[in-house]
Amino acid sequence: MTTKHTHASHGADRNPAIMLAATQLNIVTIIDVAGAVRTDTLENNAALLDNSGSSTGKGTSDLRTYCQQGQALNWLVYCMDQQKRPDGTWPPFARISNIVFLHDDGTARSNQLCINLKVYGGPDAMRSPWTPVYYYWAGMLRPDLEPGIYKYRLIIECSTEDPDKKKYFELDGPSLEVVAMDQANAA
Repeated sequence: MTTKHTHASHGADRNPAIMLAATQLNIVTIIDVAGAVRTDTLENNAALLDNSGSSTGKGTSDLRTYCQQGQALNWLVYCMDQQKRPDGTWPPFARISNIVFLHDDGTARSNQLCINLKVYGGPDAMRSPWTPVYYYWAGMLRPDLEPGIYKYRLIIECSTEDPDKKKYFELDGPSLEVVAMDQANAA
């Protein structure tokens, strides 16, 4: 006997054909690096957005990205202060150092949710106002991944004014709401 999962409380009235128009989804974490380093927390210093039409919690750290089996996901970081300073130095920046998928109790999952989940792009050796992101994570959700809600933790590395010191923060609020490919393709 097979069980069909429904998400009545999670937007069953959405039209997936409209809401999942993008082949790839971009999940962007906006960080106030100076604020995070000063207060030693990402609380009130980080917000997440994505380009999925049916996601919830946009602009908060509790983003739930609506996506489908087999979809490519790109996790990017955008630092609020990216402008070169008058003295020619750059402000501290942030990057994702790891993405950990979680069980409901907050422990790490050992099973693989994404294929080829890894870092893409080069190191942030030079910054430019025309190309704000040089370093990002990407992966493709397994096509056979069971539909459901998958929580994850972003491990964020922030540089500081001292080039020899870095701070690490954990952001546990985001999740993926994965729907079946056939549900997403239904008109």
